[in-house]
Amino acid sequence: MLIITLKKNEDKRIKAGHPWVFSNEIASVQGAREPGAAAELLDAGGGFMGCGYYNPHSLIAFRLLSRTREEIDCVEFYEQRLRAALAHRLAIYPTLQTFRSAYGESDFLPGLVVDKYGDYLSIQILSVGMEARRDLLLEALRRVFAPLGIIARNDVGVRTLEGLDERVEVLYGEIPETVEMEENGLRFLLDLRSGQKTGGFLDQKQNHLLLRGICEGKDVLDCFCYAGSWAVHAGAFGASSALGIDISARAVAQASRNAELNGLAGRVVFEECDAFDRLRTLKHEGRRFGVIVMDPPAFVKSRRNIAEATKGYLTVNRRALELLEPGGYLITCSCSFHMGREAFREMLVQAARQARREVRLVSVHSQAPDHPVLLSFPESEYLKCFVLQVVG
Repeated sequence: MLIITLKKNEDKRIKAGHPWVFSNEIASVQGAREPGAAAELLDAGGGFMGCGYYNPHSLIAFRLLSRTREEIDCVEFYEQRLRAALAHRLAIYPTLQTFRSAYGESDFLPGLVVDKYGDYLSIQILSVGMEARRDLLLEALRRVFAPLGIIARNDVGVRTLEGLDERVEVLYGEIPETVEMEENGLRFLLDLRSGQKTGGFLDQKQNHLLLRGICEGKDVLDCFCYAGSWAVHAGAFGASSALGIDISARAVAQASRNAELNGLAGRVVFEECDAFDRLRTLKHEGRRFGVIVMDPPAFVKSRRNIAEATKGYLTVNRRALELLEPGGYLITCSCSFHMGREAFREMLVQAARQARREVRLVSVHSQAPDHPVLLSFPESEYLKCFVLQVVG
């Protein structure tokens, strides 16, 4: 096992609970520097801090798996971690069949995401340490979940930072063309092979309930609708109409099927279009809405493009506020970690000022509890969901 020793005074963040060590914090590495190799972490005085795995080619050079000395290269280690993670979800959602069952560092499985879609698992292996232990993980997943199929949705750019390629592959069993999930009493068809993220968005399940009450009898606009979750919920909660817009023809087709599946075709409809452009034309057409949902993909991919991404958020939210009728609500989200909560709030203040609307903040929400936030690891909290009301 490698021995990694930190530089003097570089241990405070780790001792406070953060699970990452950056390459510039390391004083020395003893042993063969193989990507993904198991390693012990020592402070500058030689004190044991934990064990994990090492990647000499990544800025995040060490990821902590355990703060005690234990064997991390055995199936039993990952089986125990997965069972503990699953127990948390089953306590929260005792009857739900679709949820995130492992969320990386928050479940002490850094670099691993496991989403359960009924009898199927869609996983993401995001670190070289987890990639090196793929066979152990697969056996642990089979023991814990007994799935009919496991697919790896490793088509994510973060893998390149770890020196890994991007690909999608079925690792075990079979994966059907579509799977069905239930959320808040509604049914949705999802594509695990080519859908966004692991096939669907599981982090907004509780925020969808924010539509209940405020959308009844109202016209609702769902921007960046993907598979239509917000629009379908709006229709089920009594909206007079719901229009979902997305630039992807595949997403619009899928959303339309989901509306039909829930008996909402005709009242809940979807358009293939660019949301930025459509918001502008809706204003020229004189359209008004009682509720608008703004749930775009991550505009901020890194700290370097925060300014550019903020302009995008500002534009779509300003245009949405211009389209709301008096008393109307805007549910607006950001899934970009680098767009902090206060920065997002300040952007909304500016959007309201530019739209010349008086706006009040009704409530603020985050991701669902099957995406738990590790308090010592702020990177685990990424979703912001603000409910605003136009009052003038």
